Amino acid sequence: MHEDDETPDHVARIQAAWSRERPDLDVAPQGVIGRLHRIGALLTEELAAVYRRYGLSEGEFDVLAALRRAGPPYERAPGELAAYTMVTTGAMTKRVDRLERGGLVTRRRSAADGRGRVVALTEAGRGLFDRAFTAHIANEHRLLSALTAEEAAALEPLLAAWLGRLETPRREPRGD
Repeated sequence: MHEDDETPDHVARIQAAWSRERPDLDVAPQGVIGRLHRIGALLTEELAAVYRRYGLSEGEFDVLAALRRAGPPYERAPGELAAYTMVTTGAMTKRVDRLERGGLVTRRRSAADGRGRVVALTEAGRGLFDRAFTAHIANEHRLLSALTAEEAAALEPLLAAWLGRLETPRREPRGD
C-alpha cells in the first residue's frame, strides 16, 4: 500500500455524504465505479496531452493507430476504420478529412471495388504516428508506475474480466 492510501479521496467523501443523506441505499458501487470514472477522466487528459504534442486529437490518433496496426500497405475502408475506432461514419469522415489536409492519410477508390474508398497512411503519417506512439507508450508506462508491478498485475485480469462481461451482449430472458 502507498503511504497516502488512508486519506479519504473525493469518492469516499461523496459516499459518506450519501450514506448520511440516503442511508436506505447501498452506495458501495460508487467506490469502484466512481473511482474508475475519475481515473478514466484523468488518464484521458494525460494521454491527450501527448497526442496534442504531435498535433493530433484523440480521435485522429485512433485513426492513425488503426491504419498502422493494419500492416503494409497501412490502409482500410472508412467503414472498417469506423468499426475499429467505434465512431459513426460521419465522425470518421471529419477525422479523415483533417488527417488528409495534414498530409497524414490519402483517400482513393478501392482497387477491389471501384465504388468503395480506401484510406491509406502516408509516409509522413506513418512517421508522425510512430513518433507519437513511442511517446504514448512511454506515457502509459509513466502513468502505470503509480501502481506497483504486483498491483498492476492483479488489476489487469480483473478489468479484463469485467470489460468482457460488460461488452458481451446481454441475453434476453427466455419466456419458457
